[in-house]
Amino acid sequence: MSYRWVGHGTAGGLSLDAVTEAREKFGENVVSPKKRKGFFSKLLENFGDPLIKILLIALGINVVFLFKNSEWYETAIIAAAILIATVVSTVSEMGGEAAFKKLQAEAARINCRVIREGAIKEIPVSEVVVGDFVKLQTGDRVPADGRLIEGRLEVDQSALNGETKETVKSAERGVGVSVEGNGFREHGAPRDGGAAAGIDGDFMNKSLLFSGTVISSGEGMMEVTAVGDNTFYGRLAVELQEDADASPMKERLSELAKSISRFGYVGAVLVALVYLFNAVVIENGFEPILIKTYLSDWHTLAAAVLYAVTLAVTVIVMAVPEGLPMMITVVLTSNMKKMMRDNVIVRKLVGIETAGSMNILFCDKTGTLTCGALKVDGFIDGEGRERRNRPKSDRLSEYLRYSLIYNNSAVMSGGRAVGGNSTDRALLEYAHGDGGGILNGDVKRKNIIPFSSEIKYMATEITDGKPSLITRMTLIKGAPEVILPHCREYVNEYGEYKSFTKRRVLENRIAELQSRAFRFIAVAVTEGELRPGSFGALKLVGVISVRDDIRSEAAEGVRQIKNAGIQIVMITGDAKKTAEAIAKEVGILGVKDPVILSGGELGALSDAEVKKLLPRLRVIARALPNDKSRLVRIAQSAGLVAGMTGDGVNDAPALKKADVSFAMGSGTEIAKEAGDIVILDDNLLSIAKAVRYGRTIFKSIRKFIIFQLTLNFCAMGVSMLAPLFGIASPITVIQILWINMVMDTLAGLAFGGEPPLKKYMNEPSKPRGEKIINKYMMLEIIFGGAFSVALCMWFLNSEFVSGLFHYGRGARFYTAFFGLFMFTGIFNAFCARTQSVNLSDHIAGNKPFIIIMGAVTAAQILILYFGGQIFRTNGLSANELLLVVALASGALIANTVRKILYKILKIRHGGI
Repeated sequence: MSYRWVGHGTAGGLSLDAVTEAREKFGENVVSPKKRKGFFSKLLENFGDPLIKILLIALGINVVFLFKNSEWYETAIIAAAILIATVVSTVSEMGGEAAFKKLQAEAARINCRVIREGAIKEIPVSEVVVGDFVKLQTGDRVPADGRLIEGRLEVDQSALNGETKETVKSAERGVGVSVEGNGFREHGAPRDGGAAAGIDGDFMNKSLLFSGTVISSGEGMMEVTAVGDNTFYGRLAVELQEDADASPMKERLSELAKSISRFGYVGAVLVALVYLFNAVVIENGFEPILIKTYLSDWHTLAAAVLYAVTLAVTVIVMAVPEGLPMMITVVLTSNMKKMMRDNVIVRKLVGIETAGSMNILFCDKTGTLTCGALKVDGFIDGEGRERRNRPKSDRLSEYLRYSLIYNNSAVMSGGRAVGGNSTDRALLEYAHGDGGGILNGDVKRKNIIPFSSEIKYMATEITDGKPSLITRMTLIKGAPEVILPHCREYVNEYGEYKSFTKRRVLENRIAELQSRAFRFIAVAVTEGELRPGSFGALKLVGVISVRDDIRSEAAEGVRQIKNAGIQIVMITGDAKKTAEAIAKEVGILGVKDPVILSGGELGALSDAEVKKLLPRLRVIARALPNDKSRLVRIAQSAGLVAGMTGDGVNDAPALKKADVSFAMGSGTEIAKEAGDIVILDDNLLSIAKAVRYGRTIFKSIRKFIIFQLTLNFCAMGVSMLAPLFGIASPITVIQILWINMVMDTLAGLAFGGEPPLKKYMNEPSKPRGEKIINKYMMLEIIFGGAFSVALCMWFLNSEFVSGLFHYGRGARFYTAFFGLFMFTGIFNAFCARTQSVNLSDHIAGNKPFIIIMGAVTAAQILILYFGGQIFRTNGLSANELLLVVALASGALIANTVRKILYKILKIRHGGI
């Protein structure tokens, strides 16, 4: 394969024709997705569910019974219930999987910088082809396999080999690239036949880079040798793809379901025994002779035992809240889609659940509280003169442009600065303003010390083939407190070195402007060689003032999070006075005697001392990466649920350690990998929304549990008590299956649409370990369930009720009872949805609830009139239907009275 190069060497890159040819021959830079189970495979798998097995046993019993009984429809209904349960579960799993896959695709839209057509271009990683030259910097994810042809890097390869220690990579000259087999092959790399062969040795190769690894520090240029499925990552994709762990919420709900199921099994046995006792003893008037005769009639006894077993199975079906796991999927999937519209992507389900319980948030300043788009405000030279515009025509301007263009990790692409950090991008665009960036093209960067928050400076040694300044020079820029003490001279407007005597004047002016939220970068040069950790005598070029404007919505975001009972601690690399000014402006310093510490002051304190100061801690200035991890650890030891925001490589350890972590959408890929939630717009208000969604999801699940357990309480209570009053089957097996199917599955969808209300942000945060069922829920379940049981038993045994219906306990009576049971359940759903006395409170925000409950009501009325023998219904007159609804509304009245009494008596229950 031949390439037409634009320009010469690596400077030109591939032409558009060469890109097309490479893509056709070597494929796209996309890893084939892991083969997933299809619908029917999952469907068969779901037949192994314990609950389904119970139903299958019941189905088998009924099939045997079918040959001796003409009532075939009961068997058919059980079969339909099994099919519906498995299909709904399968569709739910497939839907949740598809939704999460879509979210992953959204989160994976990453760009990288390549050289093409003689210019640096920013393209999606999926468009990278073999032969591309990719520019790599700190924080970048390597988009494909290749070899380093320029620069020096430290690479985190843990995603592929599990080693936490970074590997140093350096360019090796003369390493050949040949076309072999399916594409470019690095000499010494494994052939296509064996993905794992020699993999450890290749990872240690000093020039080979691998897709999926992350640049921890340094910068360089990589030539792509393999893309997509031909990369190491592509070949190992099946092993690398992991299934998501069950979230703590889901695990707690599963445990709750098991506990309730055990209760259901005990109840089922009791119901079966009570039914048999009624059939054998009570209906025979406690007469020993009649009882003995009944027991000797094996056909009659077998029928009674069979019905008792079937009734027990249906009670288990009713008692087991199998809708709870599906409820999690429904609520999370629906809310994740809403959250995406609010610029929030949930990478790990545990994140959104924990966000609602957060007590303290360690928040980065840049890009979260501020716009993250630094702008140069002015320049102060070594004589203390301030300039609003960049010096253009004198020799000083030449020093400044050299310093800002070549001692910079950002590059110009398409008329804007890309790569690097926000400070580098601002300085580069400042240097290129008004065409000022045009310099001699023979400048070469020899050695580089990348910026890090530990050393607080960046240095680059350059050589100039056609010098306008000198042949060799070291350019340095960084924090004034680091650079200024080493400056002995300054550069004047004529390029002359003069004694630097106005350091105090300059430092005082810097301190004054820092109190107005300005940041400063000192720029200096030296003619000596670059020596890490040793500056020698520097020549000050000047000090540049930059400002990152505070986001217009930052103050509102801070207010909302603080109202939610969450403490905010701002962490920044700014000077102490600058940090204090910003924190004051956005409202973080809203506490008596707020504590503001620098990274150095924090380091001098013991953990015990920091823990003591933690309630008043509001700002950490000049912070180091290990400060963040330490603060998270101390907060967790104090029993707090700690949240952390971050965007850089150095933030990753703290993001992983935090209980819930928010990675910024504009941040590095390693930060996003470590984060639970990605905030696409880097906005604190979006974090507040994530907290609100987390609280809404938790409340929605609790509301559904109240409704579900109240209904189960009523069904089991009636099934156990009715036979003792001589009523064998107040609810038939088919009716129970219908109630379970409608009230379990559809109600989950109904409660899943609850709106994220702003008032939730005025409630104190709940401890992460709080149990699913709290005091308020338990009281409502017991009260609502007991009242419903009492209402149903009164209906079944009251002569007054029989007199109202004028037809005794016939088919129409049981039709009315079935209606009473269902309508009572529907009214209980409205009661469970809100703690307010006003049942319509915010109901317009949950249209699915209105639609689903309306559809359930309509379906129930149709069954009452057209269910016939299958549902044991015989229709009701209009007055009778209204009477049943009126009696069922007693559940509304009783719960309303309960809520009013709570308010009058000021009973503290904690709420949902």
